[in-house]
Amino acid sequence: MNEKAGAQISKKAFLQSFFILLALMLLAGILTRVIPAGAYQRVEIEGRTVLDPNSYQPVTRPDYPVWRWFTAPFEVLAGPDALILITILVFILLVSAAFAVLDKTGILAAALFSIVRSFGSRKYILLPIVTLFFMLMGAFFGLFEEILPLVPLLIALSYSLGWDALVGLGMSIFAANMGFSAAVTNPFTIGVAQRLAGLPLFSGATFRLPIFLAIYLALTFFLLRYAKRIEQVPQASLLWGEDLAERNKYNTNPTLPNTTSHPHLRAASIWFISFVLLILCVLFSASFIPAISDYSLPIVGILFFIGGLGAGILSKPERGVISQALLEGLAGMAPGIPLILMAAAIQFIIRSGSVMDTILHSAAGLFQSAGPLSAAYLIFGLALLLEFFIGSAGAKAILMMPILLPLADLVGVTRQVTVLAYCFGDGFSNLAYPTNPVLLIALGLAGVRYGRWMKWSAPLWLAVLGITAFFLWLGVKIQYGPF
Repeated sequence: MNEKAGAQISKKAFLQSFFILLALMLLAGILTRVIPAGAYQRVEIEGRTVLDPNSYQPVTRPDYPVWRWFTAPFEVLAGPDALILITILVFILLVSAAFAVLDKTGILAAALFSIVRSFGSRKYILLPIVTLFFMLMGAFFGLFEEILPLVPLLIALSYSLGWDALVGLGMSIFAANMGFSAAVTNPFTIGVAQRLAGLPLFSGATFRLPIFLAIYLALTFFLLRYAKRIEQVPQASLLWGEDLAERNKYNTNPTLPNTTSHPHLRAASIWFISFVLLILCVLFSASFIPAISDYSLPIVGILFFIGGLGAGILSKPERGVISQALLEGLAGMAPGIPLILMAAAIQFIIRSGSVMDTILHSAAGLFQSAGPLSAAYLIFGLALLLEFFIGSAGAKAILMMPILLPLADLVGVTRQVTVLAYCFGDGFSNLAYPTNPVLLIALGLAGVRYGRWMKWSAPLWLAVLGITAFFLWLGVKIQYGPF
């Protein structure tokens, strides 16, 4: 096998992401010079640190020199988010190494052969079923970045069924993101925001179920339409000419290894499937057990690595194959490390310049002259804006809710609508902004450039914007509650 195993970040994809993030770092730095510095006081309420909405005061602009804009990607490793960043970096390296072993030893090809043989004639039934599964994981359990280990598998499956990497991303991480955003019982958005708002936990779910259904239908229609088009005319793929090696690699044919003719692959496949099921158990239980939830990402990464490496050993490959696969897998995703650090640096620069609270205070001032519907859209827009700088859903809720809730009360927006608007703004942009590490990792695993991704996904984003705007309007009209 001449081609390198596992996911490989292409030079074009790396350079495009690098220069986009560099420009955003410079923009963040400029904002620290243009926007006045200010701060809210933080107070402890029921073990959470929240903002006192009446405590905003201008502060002296920090001494934050221009040269530190460029050292921020290194400084984040010593900042307050260092542990999270290191966990993410180790996670993607473990997943990439394990996937490379599965690829190099033929286990992945054998699994794909079995799936294609079973569902090849029903693949347009398989696509909406897989999409629904990942959407349900996001909507009910809040799974998003934990889905990343399965992304390369879905991309390989997509190629094997005659599609491309974009369809694989759509069935997996994109579907999880759509479900995460159309949250039904998502504990990280709905759960945190409703607790801060004093609402009964997961109340109002009957109104959110039609939202989930509408988003699911829009995503499924979008994926089916694109998949059928590129199957009929392969040149219509936005990746045509860039992914010919991947197409040839996963092109199904009768010579692919399978578990019947290769008994060692059967034992390896059973081992790996066992670990995939164990990972799913961890993900399900994480939604109900806080002790697991806090460590779900590293647990999933370690389990995936053990499953992939153990399967590779059980397949009894030639000497040196596994070590070579591990090196190729690590090297393939290594370029993603500086990109993730640069994405984290944007938030670090804004925080170091003490302008985040000023942005929030200025946005809150717009509510004074807004009506209920305008206020709901303002909350949506503000969450979209802050998502660019703060990826964590829970952190954003703790930052925004203490300020937005009393303002929403004053203009007649119910707290349930406020939570809904926040969830829409927080979630759907996760896979649109290049500052989100999950997007960078997923695109790296797929070998897709950011520009291609946005060109492909833009029509769906417009449809989602229309759907969410409609449900916010409906929520305001019916006074969506309980209060």
